[in-house]
Order: sequence, then structure tokens, then C-alpha cells
Amino acid sequence: MAQTTSQKHRDFVSEPMGEKPVTDLAGIGAVIGGRLTDKGFDKAYVLLGQFLVLKKDEDMFRDWLKEEGGANRKQASDCFNCLKDWCDSYL
Repeated sequence: MAQTTSQKHRDFVSEPMGEKPVTDLAGIGAVIGGRLTDKGFDKAYVLLGQFLVLKKDEDMFRDWLKEEGGANRKQASDCFNCLKDWCDSYL
């Protein structure tokens, strides 16, 4: 059974990122994860790097994730919030 977005969010933010796959992020399922992996964004930490390059700006990150991964607005926002909350806890 697939996890709910809120459960994925809680699980992701609750511990260090390590080598987690990009699909462990809230809002990123198999399809978007596959697109991102094909473009070199296979690990959550690689996507975190892009998030930081975009200066944690929600609009820029959401637009980038829509373009590169095909995420819709909700998926992109869920992923943004997941990364933001992780950063708030660990950086």
C-alpha cells in the first residue's frame, strides 16, 4: 500500500537524509521520480542541492520541478514543503 503524502513527509523529515531515493520525498512518486532519475536527480540529496541552488524559493523550485519532473502544483508544493521542513530541522 502506498504511503499518504503526509506520512511520507513525516517519515522523511524525521531522520537524516542519507542515501534516500528521490521517491522518498513527499509529492514524488514513481513517475516523477523516474523522470528526475533519468535527469540525474536520483537521490533526495541531489534534489536538495537543486532546492538550495534555487535559494529555497518556492515559486522557482515549483516551476523547476514542473518543468523537469512533470509535477503538478500540489506535488511540487508537497516536495517543496518536505525539503523546507527537513532543512529547518537539520541545517
